[in-house]
Amino acid sequence: MKNEKIKLFLVDDDALFLRLLEMEFMEHADFTIQTFATGELCLGHLSVHPDVIILDYHLDGIDKTAINGIETLDRIKAVNPEIPVIMLSSQDKIDVAINCMHHRAFDYVVKSETAFVRLQKIITTIFKYKKMEKELSWYMDRM
Repeated sequence: MKNEKIKLFLVDDDALFLRLLEMEFMEHADFTIQTFATGELCLGHLSVHPDVIILDYHLDGIDKTAINGIETLDRIKAVNPEIPVIMLSSQDKIDVAINCMHHRAFDYVVKSETAFVRLQKIITTIFKYKKMEKELSWYMDRM
């Protein structure tokens, strides 16, 4: 099996934060990264089949009429419920995190100086689970 790069979508209307996140991922891991300033742009590229999407909760900093992160998450899940989506927000509020989980986010990360490390750990966890699922399905097919 060839070792393909993980396709990562980063979606955030904060251009500086988006660029910093992209640089962190490029420096520390082997990803193919696409960045988007709006949920609409992200949704328009789902045919690329991203492995993971990191999605900002608000998304209306540039365009006040842009769809928010929750609506974007719902639309992503409607297209492909299997794509793990990690929600990002500057809000450290439990109700925001719970709302994201109700909408089938894989996890919720507060924007902070430790956000990148948390994101890396979550992505590692996602791919450990995916590998285990593949191995289990391979095993079950042979029983």
